[in-house]
Amino acid sequence: MAEITTKLIQELREKTSAGMMDCKKALVENDGDIQAAADWLRQKGIVKAASKAGRVAASGLVTVVKTDGMGCVVELNAETDFVAKNEKFQKLVADVAAKALELGGDFDATMNAVKDDVAATIATIGENMNLRRIATVKGDKIFTYIHNALVPGMGQIGVAVAIDGTDAKIDEIGSKIAMHIAANKPEFMTIADVDPVAVEREKKVFIESGATAGKPEMVVEKMIQGRINKWYAESVLEEQPFVMDPSKSVKDVIGEAGGKLAGFAFFVLGEGIEKREDNLADEVAKMLK
Repeated sequence: MAEITTKLIQELREKTSAGMMDCKKALVENDGDIQAAADWLRQKGIVKAASKAGRVAASGLVTVVKTDGMGCVVELNAETDFVAKNEKFQKLVADVAAKALELGGDFDATMNAVKDDVAATIATIGENMNLRRIATVKGDKIFTYIHNALVPGMGQIGVAVAIDGTDAKIDEIGSKIAMHIAANKPEFMTIADVDPVAVEREKKVFIESGATAGKPEMVVEKMIQGRINKWYAESVLEEQPFVMDPSKSVKDVIGEAGGKLAGFAFFVLGEGIEKREDNLADEVAKMLK
């Protein structure tokens, strides 16, 4: 058997743009023959997938799956909304989420387990796809919610919330808490989870807004604390007014049901991904120059 050297792997990588490990595997499978290895990568759909890897994938689907004691939120991206409606892509999302749940939400292990399926689906559909992120929650009871569902269990916003406790009343409010999270998008679960640096930053913004200018020190302190409390009510899940009864906080609602918030996670599809905006007129003009 031919020796598979680093130089040989790099040569195949430059020829095909496939990943290093895929190139090594292809060379091993084809006894070091560069052309045969390149053909092998094409047959597996890996080269076609690699050629699309630079495209921005900001569409796709978010899904939520759960088992006893754990919920898992998964985002799988594609380039266009059209692909999200494709049954093959939807099956891939379901398969990836099931594997993520099986592996306890371990991103690297999940990515390694599904990379061939992702590459094959890219080759079949013709768009770049990307397993972007996975989040898990654990607790006695798990509740989920999908907003703007395209198909059951998959949509644009996915939420999983864990509540500790055994009271039947928790089952009555759990799904409502998940819906509340989708609507209010909290940054933190409890006040204790808030980064002190974020609190100081909020204080600084408030002071520099000029709202406290000329006020006595004691008044300023109360104003700052009032502003921080308001910020907590906006960004901390337990402190937020419950969307279905704003007279109560989320913490109060869960407590009255005999439960305690154990964790939450939510993804908004494509959030934070910078989409490229192509201007067709400019492109045509450049071609005509």
